[in-house]
Amino acid sequence: MAARKMDLDKLSLDDLKSLRKDVDKAITNFQKRKRDEAMKEIQAVAKKHGLSVEDIVSGKGKARKSKSPAKYRNPEDSSQVWSGRGRQPAWFKAAISSGKKAEALEI
Repeated sequence: MAARKMDLDKLSLDDLKSLRKDVDKAITNFQKRKRDEAMKEIQAVAKKHGLSVEDIVSGKGKARKSKSPAKYRNPEDSSQVWSGRGRQPAWFKAAISSGKKAEALEI
């Protein structure tokens, strides 16, 4: 759709301000329509895969990994546990350096 050619030099200041207001409103409405269309498409794709948009955005969809079970427990504070994966906690390192064996800390 081609825009109408207007001779803006012939318009009054009030007419120009009104035109700008109308153009700003048209741009805002256009952007809202496009955003709504995109959201409907995104929701349709998410639904097709059995997910919600929130699941996809938050990364908490059905393909969520389960947490590894605890393998070791701190003998001095039973609330501190470690799965044996990733970085060793300070309490585990301290126990090993004090002479304890990893097997002794297993749950």
